[in-house]
Amino acid sequence: MAYLTKPMKSRLKNYLSITKKEWNGMVILIIIMLAVLAAPYIYQYFHKDNSIDLKDFDKDVALLKQAKGGGAQGYGNESLSDEKIAEPVMFVFNPNHLPAGQWRHLGLSARQISIIQHYEAKGGHFNRKEDVQKIYAITSDDYRRLAPYINIPHAGYTANKLSAGEVVELNGADSAKLTRVHGVGPAFAARIIAYRKRLGGFLNKEQLKEVYGIDTAKYAEIKNQLSINPANITKIKINEVDFEGLRKFPYLTNKQTNAVIQYRQQHGNYRSVADMKNIAILDDIILRKIEPYLVFK
Repeated sequence: MAYLTKPMKSRLKNYLSITKKEWNGMVILIIIMLAVLAAPYIYQYFHKDNSIDLKDFDKDVALLKQAKGGGAQGYGNESLSDEKIAEPVMFVFNPNHLPAGQWRHLGLSARQISIIQHYEAKGGHFNRKEDVQKIYAITSDDYRRLAPYINIPHAGYTANKLSAGEVVELNGADSAKLTRVHGVGPAFAARIIAYRKRLGGFLNKEQLKEVYGIDTAKYAEIKNQLSINPANITKIKINEVDFEGLRKFPYLTNKQTNAVIQYRQQHGNYRSVADMKNIAILDDIILRKIEPYLVFK
C-alpha cells in the first residue's frame, strides 16, 4: 500500500477539518434536536391528564329522562340499552299506551320499551294479553313474568269485531265501523279516514298501502274484510278548484298543483285530461292516476 504523499495529506486534512464556528453550530443543532425529542415527555411529566369520569354525568342524564317520563321514542333501537333493573316491581297494568317509566319498573329494558312504543305509534293495539308476547323483543321469560298482571279492561274492543264473511265498505265507513275490522284499531281508523278525505275516496283497496303504517303484512290482514264502492268517490272540479283546494290532493306536489292552476288561467278551462298533457311536469303515469278523480264540466 502506497503511502500518502505530504501534499495529499495536507489536502485531506483541510477537507476533513472544521472551523470552531462550524463546530459550535453543530453542537447547537444537536441540542435543539434533543430538546425537540424530549419535549413531549417533559410536557407529560408536568401536565398529567386527568381521566374524565362520566358515571355521574350518565346518572344525571338518566334522572332527567326519568323526570320526563322515561320516554324512549326518538332514539334508534341500536343505541338503547338492554339493561334491566335488578328487582322489577310488579303491578296490574294495561299494556296499551303504558308510560315508559312503568314498563321500566316492570323489568323491561329501554330497547324493549322503544319497540313497544314504535308498535303503538304505527297503530298497534293489544287486544288480549297474548298479544304482548307477539312483540319480538319480549322474551318468553318476560312474558311469563308479566302475564299474570296484564289486565285489558275493554273486552268489548274485540267483541264487536266482524264475523266471518262480513265486510265493511271502505268509502262510507265511519271510525266505529272501521275499528270492527280485525287488525284496525282507533289509530289506523283515524288515518284511513284522514287519507280518504284528502283523496276523495278509494278506487281500489291497494290504495290503503298509501296510508301511513299499512305495510304489505297489514294490508294482507285487512283487505278481505273490506269492500269498495267507487260511487262514493268525491271528485275534483278541476276547472273551479283553487290552489288551496287542489294542493290537499295527495297525488300532486305543490309544484304540479301550481302548474295546473297556472295553465288553466293562461289557456282556459280543461276539456279533458288530454289538455293536461301539455303541462310538462305531468307525465302519463300521474295523469292516469288522477284522471278518475277529476270532473271537467
